[in-house]
Amino acid sequence: MNSTPLALHHAPLLHMLYTAAPGYFALLGSRIPSLSEIERDVEIALLDPRRRLELLHDAQGELVGSLDYKLDYPQPGDLTINLLLIREDRQSQRLGEQAVRDLEDRLPPRITRVLASVLGENPRGVRFWERLGFEFTVDARPVMTWYAKPLHDTDPSLRVASD
Repeated sequence: MNSTPLALHHAPLLHMLYTAAPGYFALLGSRIPSLSEIERDVEIALLDPRRRLELLHDAQGELVGSLDYKLDYPQPGDLTINLLLIREDRQSQRLGEQAVRDLEDRLPPRITRVLASVLGENPRGVRFWERLGFEFTVDARPVMTWYAKPLHDTDPSLRVASD
């Protein structure tokens, strides 16, 4: 899995990914954001020095998804995954798992815990995070539940700093 930092001029690609994953927005009970809404969201995200937006490409270079996360949030040493989105036609191919494992491998040494939220009633999302070693952490239903994975078993000296 290869990742590319997302820039404002990539907003149309992100919009394409969103339209290729309508089930995610249906699960939330919302419509797919317009291109102008996505451009505004990307502009706002890029103003936050802790926030990272990435496009995800498979081994052949095909755009398959996106990743949105924030470093040192909600506490120093935490990384919160805001959204991991894989196109519906590429789901169930372990691409999401590859993206998370790749992210974990390149975390700065100061990151000791990764958090992810599952929005709404989403048993498939829960199974995904649990399969990757995340454990239930916070109940914020009906909106979301939070899952966390401590990284204490990983030797920080082996991780590549990326900030």
